[in-house]
Amino acid sequence: MIRAGRLKHVQTMADLADALGKKLTTLRNQKPYAAEDHPAPISSPNSRAQLWDAEQTRAYYAGEPVPELPGVDDDEDLLDRHEAAELLGVSPVTWNSYKNAPDLVAGVVLVPEGRKGTEHWPRRLVLAYKDGRPGRGAGGGRRAGSGDTIPRDRILPRIAELLDADPAITVDAVADTLGITKFPTAQSGLATLRGRRIADLVEAEPDLDPKAAARRLGYPAGTHRGAIARAERELYARSVKPYLQRTAALLAEAGIARQADVEMRRLDGQPLAAVVWLEAGQPAPALVWDERFGWRTATNRRHPIGRPTGTAPEGEGIRHLGSGPRPEPGELVAALREGREGAERPHSPL
Repeated sequence: MIRAGRLKHVQTMADLADALGKKLTTLRNQKPYAAEDHPAPISSPNSRAQLWDAEQTRAYYAGEPVPELPGVDDDEDLLDRHEAAELLGVSPVTWNSYKNAPDLVAGVVLVPEGRKGTEHWPRRLVLAYKDGRPGRGAGGGRRAGSGDTIPRDRILPRIAELLDADPAITVDAVADTLGITKFPTAQSGLATLRGRRIADLVEAEPDLDPKAAARRLGYPAGTHRGAIARAERELYARSVKPYLQRTAALLAEAGIARQADVEMRRLDGQPLAAVVWLEAGQPAPALVWDERFGWRTATNRRHPIGRPTGTAPEGEGIRHLGSGPRPEPGELVAALREGREGAERPHSPL
């Protein structure tokens, strides 16, 4: 870091080359700064732009005692992205999202000054952001009941961007960065996306074990169990979709369904379900498929699947169609065309 009050002494590699009367390429080839007794860089170890304190390097090359730098943290110390991220306990990639906060944008210092300078922030601004960010206090993220700050249909795409940048990103970091609740929003979104990506990899390489896929994708070991469970459900859903799509297409071709697309839905920990919307004049607004019980008519236009329970829905207007959980599409067409309402009770699940 650049200690408080020592910005004027910061020396870039180009500055060091000038001070030694060397070309920059010569300095890089000779690497005198790699000598064991050379003053250490004041930039963080992971920074691409190495910086030194000019007073230290001047004394070193003059054969004089190298002065010590201040060793006590100060609010005016300047931190680079790696140091700021470490102070907050997040990854540098996550800090890249945090640094867009208005106070951090206003207080950024480029070292050296100019378009190609390395970004630094005063320690006080980083600490102020840490104290004021949505995730402060126990639990992280937004407080329970406060709601999410971005539209729900944008949450998964935004989490996907963070996961692209850092496969090991934590639930806390996602919640804090996006201003969403830690449980269940951030946790569920991360698990869902990791599961889908594991499924993509396994689908592309059928001999690959899901756990091996999770490791290859760089997911932390502690996330494997939940992500693999999501991946297995995702793979099952993909295996079922052709049947559901074929059924929806035949119903649409017969003039029974509105369109040939099927809506697949699964709530956390619940069975897979699908909805096919029917044309006006049919005995119900929609058909619902449940992986346990097969097809049934739905009476609720807004929420055709209804609240998941351990038993199949029953009641007025609800009829179960076809023989078994996956009847041939023609059975459904025949039942609806001939006006047969089907059975009041479902077939036993497989």
